Amino acid sequence: MADEVVLLDFWPSPFGMRVRIALAEKGIKYENKEEDLRNKSPLLLQMNPVHKKIPVLIHNGKSPLLPSDPYQRAQARFWADFVDKKVYPFAKLWTKKGEEQEAAKKDFIDAIKLLEEQLGDKTYFGGDKIGFVDLALVPFYSWFKAYETFGNFKTESECPKFIAWAKRCMQKESVSKSLPEQEKVYDFIVERRKRMGIE
Repeated sequence: MADEVVLLDFWPSPFGMRVRIALAEKGIKYENKEEDLRNKSPLLLQMNPVHKKIPVLIHNGKSPLLPSDPYQRAQARFWADFVDKKVYPFAKLWTKKGEEQEAAKKDFIDAIKLLEEQLGDKTYFGGDKIGFVDLALVPFYSWFKAYETFGNFKTESECPKFIAWAKRCMQKESVSKSLPEQEKVYDFIVERRKRMGIE
């Protein structure tokens, strides 16, 4: 029982995808409990009483994915934070129109270009092996069809090295089995737009 790992999750969450990839990379078996975010479970409220958000990983041990070198660890944390602040908040690509959407599209492409620069000629942000920044970033690839369709652009034409990186990541079983198909996320966004009255 002490080795049991439970993940409280919601399938389209990029943050949950990160944890699923990390667990797969570490070869850790776990029980996935899907949450209804409109009717949160007592377990979620008990395990994350302050924020009441997913993902929540319930386990006694730790599995570091950060580099051991302090400088590289700091760099990885910086770029993961950049992803959270500059790539994650792009709902405007599928919720807005006109100038607001165009500004969001420009900001998104600028952020991806900066990440592409940081990637350079490396296979992964972590070097030869998938690392912390890769795990922070690759879940958003599942959202690209929705971003691109509603934002009316193609990331690959602007940032081909970035898309090549994403495709390399998707060749890893730990990633491909942890992320939902882009089509499934797109359908989820279509439903959200309907509920929000966006057409």
